[in-house]
Amino acid sequence: MERYGYVRVSAKDQNPERQMLAMRKQRIHEKNIYLDKMSGSDFSRPQYQKLLKKLKNGDVLVIKSIDRLGRNYREILEQWQDITKRIGADIQVIDMPLLNTNCGNEDLTGKLISDLVLQILAYVAETERNFIRQRQAEGIAAAKQKGVQFGCRKAELPDDFEKYCRMWVEGRISSRKAAEALGMKHTTFYRRCVEYRENEKEKCSKL
Repeated sequence: MERYGYVRVSAKDQNPERQMLAMRKQRIHEKNIYLDKMSGSDFSRPQYQKLLKKLKNGDVLVIKSIDRLGRNYREILEQWQDITKRIGADIQVIDMPLLNTNCGNEDLTGKLISDLVLQILAYVAETERNFIRQRQAEGIAAAKQKGVQFGCRKAELPDDFEKYCRMWVEGRISSRKAAEALGMKHTTFYRRCVEYRENEKEKCSKL
């Protein structure tokens, strides 16, 4: 039986030392600690995938807290089942012992309780996500009723923009020279010219 630790921080500049210290207190060898510095939105993480290939029946996977395993509880449930049922390894969650499955292979009650707790956590997390989306939608709708505009406001066009845009359309100046004369980025000038021409066409079609 081997004990493995999995550590995850969300960004490269975040410090994993607190989780590493917890692993050392669990007497897990450094070579058996796998560290990812990336988002927990899914499980396509290089070190986590390496760890899965190492795990075998009877091993124990130790994590500091359930959110270090991942953020998506539906996927956590799938991974949990894969590790505990298909591989036959146990999971130990330091900050929530109630989730621990390493109570002995014959202790089906312990595994059942941990599965039920995880299911409840997944339900609560999904419900909270739905509430957040609902509150955001209601907030946006209320703001729109008050006339609040969403999205980035476009910068005001230079006074001579129309003149240079027409010169460019007529082939009397290059888009780069026109953008330079107006103090605009070339890509911005080109994009705004396209928008301007589309607006002009739309106005003409309504006449």
